[in-house]
Amino acid sequence: MLTEGMFLVDRYEILSKVGAGGMSDVYKAKDHILGRVVAIKVLKAEFSEDMNFVTKFRTEAQSAAGLEHPNIVNVYDVGSESGMHFIVMEHIEGITLKTYIEKKGQLSFKEATSIAIQVGRGIEAAHNKNITHRDIKPQNIIISTEGKVKVTDFGIAKAISSNTLSSDAMGSVHYVSPEQARNGFIDGRSDIYSLGIVMYEMVTGRVPFDGDTTVAVAIQHLQEEMVEPSAYAPEIPVSYEKIVLKMTQKSPERRYQTIGELLIDLRKALVTPDEDFVVIAPLPVSTTRVINGEELEMIQSSTSDVDLKKETGFVSVDDEEEYDEYDEEEDEEELLDPKMEKIMNVAGVAIFAAIILVIIFLVGSMLGLFNFGGGSAEESVSTEQTEVTEEIETTEAGLEMISIVGMSYEKAEEALEDIGIDIAIKGYRETGDKQDTVLEQSIKKDSIVKEGTVVEVVLAGVNPNEMIDIVSFVGYSEGDAANSLTAMGFKVEKQYKTSNDVEKGKVISQTPNSGKAAKKTKIVLVISEGKGKAIVPTDLVGQNVSTVTQILEANKFKVNTVRKNDSAAKDTVIAMDAAGGAQLEVGSTITLTVSDGPAKPTTYKFSAPYSNASATSYAYVLTDANGATLTSGNGTGNSVTISKTGITTASGTLKITWYAETTTSTQVPGDGNGDGVVDEGEMKTETTTSTVEVEVKNESVTFTAE
Repeated sequence: MLTEGMFLVDRYEILSKVGAGGMSDVYKAKDHILGRVVAIKVLKAEFSEDMNFVTKFRTEAQSAAGLEHPNIVNVYDVGSESGMHFIVMEHIEGITLKTYIEKKGQLSFKEATSIAIQVGRGIEAAHNKNITHRDIKPQNIIISTEGKVKVTDFGIAKAISSNTLSSDAMGSVHYVSPEQARNGFIDGRSDIYSLGIVMYEMVTGRVPFDGDTTVAVAIQHLQEEMVEPSAYAPEIPVSYEKIVLKMTQKSPERRYQTIGELLIDLRKALVTPDEDFVVIAPLPVSTTRVINGEELEMIQSSTSDVDLKKETGFVSVDDEEEYDEYDEEEDEEELLDPKMEKIMNVAGVAIFAAIILVIIFLVGSMLGLFNFGGGSAEESVSTEQTEVTEEIETTEAGLEMISIVGMSYEKAEEALEDIGIDIAIKGYRETGDKQDTVLEQSIKKDSIVKEGTVVEVVLAGVNPNEMIDIVSFVGYSEGDAANSLTAMGFKVEKQYKTSNDVEKGKVISQTPNSGKAAKKTKIVLVISEGKGKAIVPTDLVGQNVSTVTQILEANKFKVNTVRKNDSAAKDTVIAMDAAGGAQLEVGSTITLTVSDGPAKPTTYKFSAPYSNASATSYAYVLTDANGATLTSGNGTGNSVTISKTGITTASGTLKITWYAETTTSTQVPGDGNGDGVVDEGEMKTETTTSTVEVEVKNESVTFTAE
């Protein structure tokens, strides 16, 4: 086990442990060569000696190392030291989507769609490199502190360059696709299914299938229909719900076939959320499939080793359910209805016997053994088949077939349902008739059939599965729109018109703008030629700026104003940069020069305190830049504030002279003892006071504008 302060390969310093999974521990570390924080996934000791695990671990790194995308956690390095095998990955500060859902309960439609689009972009980047994630779940989706969504842990991703079945591991059972549950062939559509379950959970706060055991949940993915998300989140729009339902179809063929197709619908849902534009392919004739004992055992063995409590990401999640051992015999009895099993067995024997009889009959006919009528073998087979058909039609009691040719598929389905006959689509044919009109039916009118018989029909138009989603390119550039539609298989017709609202070269409108259409369908793009022309009104100079502005804006111009001092009255337009009568593009900006009135003279003021602690008096003179005296004065004391207003220059000179009084005592002949008699040699003290300069300041000063 690694501890704080340890180094891997003399480069990565372990800072802390941040998570643990079934096969590995995750540490936060510092890369001392590149000076960045990373996450390091280290294979647990108990698996390091198992070369199968080590190989899978290194394969994970090699698969993920080639994935560089803003919505994928990047892999930087892979290595080993002292028997430890590790992968160095991008470190993301944030929380898992699982934790985010738990905190918020239910996400809004827009937030869920935005997250799904970012996840989809990451998965698409992997699919473009033939890598399927296989374990899409909220625990493997990280939301950074900046709001960026990233997919992590391509731990069981595997290059799918060859069509190989794999039973390496199942994703967490709540998000596993039906084909993963039965260990079938897995491709990118499995990731689409799992992402659909994640989208369901984001808006409802719950997973669609839950149970006490892994097998119980896996079987629900295989057989149960999910409760529609709107049952738990009534406010979600129809487009979001239909997208989720299409993503989570049991059959991969009925889901989105690529992430790219899904992203188109997700973006469209953000623009027109209440539009019912998602098309889900109809169910095939028979959709019920009973799991046999062998398959059930396979599901059990596949799920028994899955530890759904583990979380292999940057943030560990501790609330995954624990699962008990599954009682195979008890649940197998629940799955297989005894009567149904008997019917299926009998039916199987009957079908097998019928096949043998047909083979014997065909071989015998070719050898002439059954040429009872003397004709050819082909005639004998045809005659006998006709006789059998006629016998069924005339002797079997049952339902009388009706004609549904010319009806819409919906009407035909209703009509047949009323008499107990089922309908299935055999194919489509383009004839010019309205889409989904019945052209042919496999059972003729007035034929007698049993209840539940399936009549196959050929419909007019294009198979919806072969139709292309029409994406709106309104607002896009002409080139991008035309090239994209052409690449999708449509024909593009361009028309041009002026537009005051749409930038030149951008698409103003598109017809059709949504829905589905067959390849080579004509899409009409109306392209903006730019704005029309407008004439600049005359005689605007000299008028008030508000009046001129109203006139110009009424003529679809924009107005900009600049002001300057002028002898004209304030707010009068004195000039404009467009001549009256000129033709300019609608929306052009015209600049008006507006008078701010005559310029006023600028005056200045000055005020500042001065002091000298040793002074007892002062004198000052303040002059302007021209040498004229502005103010002067003198006084006693050691401080003064000098002020002056109405100055006409921006600078001047201030001279301050500070003075101090000094007292001098001297001895002179006189009556020193005060007896009124000046004795010989007698002296007295005389005191004199004088004023002296102690400081002279002569400096340039700057005045402040009033």
